[in-house]
Amino acid sequence: MGILQIFTLLGALGMFLYGMNLMSSGLQKAAGDRLRGFLTAMTSNPFKGVMTGLGITSLIQSSSATTVMVVSFVNAGLLTLAQAIGVIMGANIGTTVTAWLVAWLGFKADISILAIPLMAVGFLCSNSKKNQRQNIGELIVGFSLLFLGLSFMKESVPDLNQTPEVLEFVKSWASHGFGSVLIFLVFGTLLTLVLQSSSATMAITLIMLSMGWIPFNMACAMVLGENIGTTITANIAASVGNTQAKRAAMSHTIFNVFGVIWALIMFRPFLALVGRIIELFGLPNPAAEGFVVDPSSTSDSTAALYGLSMLHTLFNTINTLILIWFVRFIEKAVKHIIKTPKNQENDAFRLKYITAGPLATPELATEQAFDEIIHFAEISRNGLGYTKQALVETNADKFEELRKKLVKYEEISDKIEYEIATFLNAVSASDISETTSVQIKAMYKIIGELESLGDSGEAISRILSRRNIHKKSFDDTTIKRLMDMVEAVDSAYEAMLENLDAAHKHTLTNIINAYNAEERINNLRNNLRDAEIEDIEDGGKNYQTSVYYIDIVNELERMGDFIINISQDLERAFIERNN
Repeated sequence: MGILQIFTLLGALGMFLYGMNLMSSGLQKAAGDRLRGFLTAMTSNPFKGVMTGLGITSLIQSSSATTVMVVSFVNAGLLTLAQAIGVIMGANIGTTVTAWLVAWLGFKADISILAIPLMAVGFLCSNSKKNQRQNIGELIVGFSLLFLGLSFMKESVPDLNQTPEVLEFVKSWASHGFGSVLIFLVFGTLLTLVLQSSSATMAITLIMLSMGWIPFNMACAMVLGENIGTTITANIAASVGNTQAKRAAMSHTIFNVFGVIWALIMFRPFLALVGRIIELFGLPNPAAEGFVVDPSSTSDSTAALYGLSMLHTLFNTINTLILIWFVRFIEKAVKHIIKTPKNQENDAFRLKYITAGPLATPELATEQAFDEIIHFAEISRNGLGYTKQALVETNADKFEELRKKLVKYEEISDKIEYEIATFLNAVSASDISETTSVQIKAMYKIIGELESLGDSGEAISRILSRRNIHKKSFDDTTIKRLMDMVEAVDSAYEAMLENLDAAHKHTLTNIINAYNAEERINNLRNNLRDAEIEDIEDGGKNYQTSVYYIDIVNELERMGDFIINISQDLERAFIERNN
């Protein structure tokens, strides 16, 4: 095998993997909002979870992408662990569609002859001014590259019939009985680990089988190994996630390892079942003793390719039918294996929904960012509660505790803004749709406004500290007026949170509630300021005390401005794009 042939084979494999990623990315961008809605509408019914995982994986043609996406959604709190387990089961069935497509279109129909014309169609679509057509163009180009890469892989693998000694060496590994089954199982696992794609490993297995390099039963062992290897992707994604994400990934491992164990115990009867099914199609029984494909025999090749795809489908379907009744048991098992860290239980201000982990599904990663933004807004509103307490606190020690909390909240808001921005930077660096890009720009502005709200709380604490240093205090009337202003700002917070939630659910139609809250704050600010100036002119108020009071009123009004800006950002990003 020459150097050029080796590089051609590696290049063909790279083309296959790139085509699959490109096709999956195009599908995600074309159906991003629908997939978000589909997943967020999940119920606790395991059967519906299975159908969800099956449908999404069949659509985006990547069980790894679906599993990583599920891990991300568990991390974001959009799915419970029990729901995630059901989706992962369905994803394992959905990924078998890829094997059938490769076996039928790549080997039997050889769609690669249409790959170049299809790429021309994809290129024309990608140059369209409409974003959706560009996404479809990316999908078509990815589809073409996938099967073109498969065709090159088939052509570039060496003909071992010309080197009998090498062929005999390969076949010798299949002559150790059940030991050979374990050898090929490990080989399939390691190959999937290296390629990080069970679909690519499946394609290589189909090629080896169709060329007569390995017998059918050894190819089946490789497929079982691939089902173990593919779980590593989800575990890598979950390694930087929260505890629930790690548990979701572990449940995927438990599911596949359990399946491989029973399939190994029932290996011969299981293969016999597959063989009987293939015989019903009028083809030779690929599970017959010593069956090796004769490359010149069309019926042999078809029986082996369909048999391997059938085994893949039956394995995951039977495994799901068994384990779907034990979802709660699996949930308890992974909770026992991966316990909640003590420091995580008490860490109230850590990021709840996003991590800096791999973004296998950037189109869906905005869900995590949006959940974190809503969490950020809730933390900011809690800060207003401490501001309210500080305004009425007369005990010096207790005020100092409140002041430190407001300073801490300002530091927290800085940290959360930075973490969310870092995550959004990672998403933006990926190939995303125009709609998602508009939403991310709005999110950048929103987190900036929320950080400014933290600054305002800390600024009010400084004003109160200066007042205390100069031994001034507010009378009951002044406190009452400030409480009215705080309540108006809190109402604006309520409207903002409602609009954030509605935008997240794609149900935001207007922000009248935010405009009404802003108008109330402005009118109240004007009335309070005018009343205070009159009191000063009448000689009823100390000028320095009034300055502190008006500064606080102005700072609260500024908080109202930051809050209305958030709703306006939502309006531009989530309402105008739907018109």
